[in-house]
Amino acid sequence: MGLFDQLMGNSSEQNPEDVQAEFDEYLLDDEIVEKSYILLRDLFVFTNKRILVIDKQGFSGKKIEFITIPYKNIRAFSVENAGTFDVEAELKLYVAGMPAPLLKTFDKNTNIKGLQQTISKHVL
Repeated sequence: MGLFDQLMGNSSEQNPEDVQAEFDEYLLDDEIVEKSYILLRDLFVFTNKRILVIDKQGFSGKKIEFITIPYKNIRAFSVENAGTFDVEAELKLYVAGMPAPLLKTFDKNTNIKGLQQTISKHVL
């Protein structure tokens, strides 16, 4: 991911095995990271049980907030692929109890179809 993408807030895909190893103590014994995306220092993680938003805070990034979104609470979602002149793809999650959709912006090289399939597998 380039500096411009980081400054613009675009995400890029991370190696699921690396994320699994880094946050293993926060995951359930039978929980497996399927896909993961980074946004500056924050992570958007899809496991076989939930979506986990890992928000690293502060200057050092040692303070971390873990937000869990159970797949059963997702009421709807949409994906928008990057077009010819677009530099980003988007994911919107409509979660029960949240007043507005959760919006994530992804790098145009992100496999948005694979991301959509991962969500569909758990939600539908």
